[in-house]
Amino acid sequence: MESEFLEEFPSLDKSILKLIRRTLDSNFFEFSRNYGELIENSLYPFQFLIDVSEAFFVDMPWIVVLSTLTLICFYTTKHFKFTLTFTAILLFIGLFGMWESAMITLSIVIISVCICVIIGIPIGIWMSQHKRVRSFILPILDFMQAIPSFVYLIPIIMLIGIGDLPGLIAICVYAIPPIIRFTDLGIREVDNGMIEAAKALGMKPWATMVKIQIPLAYTNIFAGLNQTIMMALGMVVIASMIGLQGLGANVLTAITQQRLTIGLLNGLAIVFLAIILDRLTQYWCARLQLWKQVSNK
Repeated sequence: MESEFLEEFPSLDKSILKLIRRTLDSNFFEFSRNYGELIENSLYPFQFLIDVSEAFFVDMPWIVVLSTLTLICFYTTKHFKFTLTFTAILLFIGLFGMWESAMITLSIVIISVCICVIIGIPIGIWMSQHKRVRSFILPILDFMQAIPSFVYLIPIIMLIGIGDLPGLIAICVYAIPPIIRFTDLGIREVDNGMIEAAKALGMKPWATMVKIQIPLAYTNIFAGLNQTIMMALGMVVIASMIGLQGLGANVLTAITQQRLTIGLLNGLAIVFLAIILDRLTQYWCARLQLWKQVSNK
């Protein structure tokens, strides 16, 4: 009898479990029906950013977009060989018929990363200055990184529907933890002696943060930015399940229709974009550090 009893784990009565599920589902459904439109309208600025970005990347002539991106790359890195590689990769993507999809993906990634930076860096700074805030936010970040990415899609679909905007929100939620963590870590690792010296010179806390702590934390902040970019690109395929267009949607189509070549080409395009954005942030970080060293002299 004891062995038979131990074969099944004791659980709540099925009627109780069914009641809990029905209660939670009905309440969330009611919430989404009453406030879904309000939430969607409040997110209109993000939809506007998507429309403006895609208007440049997709609707503009490809030569204009390619030239602009090449100039930005060279201005940011001052590295001629890398700029040539960057341009060659974009030409490769275009020659294989993936230009429009790649530009949609690039525009979504750029917007999502900018949103993550604008929100994440101030939160990271806030965490680094207040232990209570840090102890409160860290479990939330752990939860955001531990929960399967597919789970993000369920409430987003119910609240906003499908399309580029829900995909953008899903990418931001998934990709923002690294920039927060690394910003917090970088600022906390700044030598206390530098901070004490700034206080002795009469610098105010905000001036110490802007002129000393943040510049000294550039390496960690850019490492977080790099991870955020990689996670955003990794999420584009999953977000395509809720209507996000671009290379991720092409990969999803290739999976469902068993088209190996389309899947490989679009997958390689995502990898190439990840590589060039990774190198771009590294060169940018190196230039900022060099500029800081020169300005201090």
